This record gives sequence, C-alpha cells and structure tokens, in this order.
Amino acid sequence: MDDPEPPVFVSVHDGDEVVGVVLSTTLRGINLADLPVELVPVVVDVLAEASPRAIGVVGPEDSARLFAEEYAVRTGRAFRETERARLHQLGDFVEQKADGAPRLATVDDLDVVGLMFSGFRAESGHPSEGEAADRRWIGQRIERDRVWVWEDGGRIVSVVGHQEPVFGAARIGPVYTPPEYRGRGYASALTAEVSRRLRGAGDEVCLFTDLANPTSNRIYAAIGFRGVRDLVGYAFD
Repeated sequence: MDDPEPPVFVSVHDGDEVVGVVLSTTLRGINLADLPVELVPVVVDVLAEASPRAIGVVGPEDSARLFAEEYAVRTGRAFRETERARLHQLGDFVEQKADGAPRLATVDDLDVVGLMFSGFRAESGHPSEGEAADRRWIGQRIERDRVWVWEDGGRIVSVVGHQEPVFGAARIGPVYTPPEYRGRGYASALTAEVSRRLRGAGDEVCLFTDLANPTSNRIYAAIGFRGVRDLVGYAFD
C-alpha cells in the first residue's frame, strides 16, 4: 500500500443518485473532486471524525475554502493556502523529441531516482518524511512499473511517474529534471512517451500543473494537454 492507513471514501446521495464523491488519504489529504459547495458541510461532518489529521484539502475554489474553514474549526487546526493548480487532460497528442531515450526505471536506479524525487519534493514544497521514506515510496512505484526515466549518454537526466489507472484514467506525476539537465527537452519527451503508452493501453491521461509555473503549463500544452479545471489547495497545521 502507498499509504500507511487505508483511504476513506465518502459519497453523498440524493435518493439513488450519487451527487458527490470525496477521497481522503494519509499521504495526499482530502480531494473534493467536483463537490458542490452546498454539500461541503455534510462532508466535513464525516471527515472531521473519520480523518481528523488530514494534511490538507484540494478542490474547486469555493468548496475547498469552505471545507478548510469548517474542518479547521471542527478539528482545532489552522489552515493556509498552499497551491493553485490546474487539471489537464490529454487531447490531440503531439510527440516530443530529445537526445537520448526512455526506459522503465529499475531497482538499480533507486539511488539516482530517489535523489531526483527528493529534489522534486523540495522544489515543489511537498512535505517529506525523510530520505528513507522517499526511497521506499519511489521504490514501490518502480516495482510496479510506474516510473520512467530518460537516459542520455548513460546518465539518467529526467524522471516521470504515473499513478495506477482508476476508472479508465491515469494521472502523470511526479515529473522532474534536475537543474543541470533542464532546457534540453528531456521532461517534455519523457512525459510525451509515458502519455502515449498510457493512452495506448486504453486510458485517458491527465496531470496537474502549478498555475504559478508557466514553463510547465507551456510544456504540457505542447504535448496536447488542455486545462479542464482549476483547483485550490490548503494545508492544515
């Protein structure tokens, strides 16, 4: 399992119709998906009891803000905005080129890829439980064939992971190139290759970008990703 504790799923029903679905995990916090703002209070009631130590919440701006406010009151915690992100879905695919070639990561790559993942966490501001935890996390994904690397001249120069497909959709991430290898198209080419393979397996492909990072938004747009939804994230302290 990726998370030390089982995830919590919450669904809101209007008769026989499901009108809202929320997921809470230990490592990623609470995802409100498309939860309408009027359904936030009832979901807070459930998750304040079921997930009182969630690290954060992400969702549509109005829903996420109201959830953060009410959840913080119920759990006695403070909250702060940490990100504004955009969900993208792959449209018309455009191949990207770079020197070198892609391949699946293996356990022999764990030292290099583990350091890259730690670099990704540090630059993106995502919390880390330490180097050992990062290695264990990335090692699990390598074992499941969910990490790809781009190799040029015998060196690993970029890494791209993806999540397990769920309901016909797979999310790409993390994507990271160390500073000394940037500007050569490695991340673009590797993200495109992973996207192509996921789509070829029959899945829709999506990813998140930080709205404060115009470079990544431009790179993914060149591959064929199109923004479908803006989200706001809050961390609980």
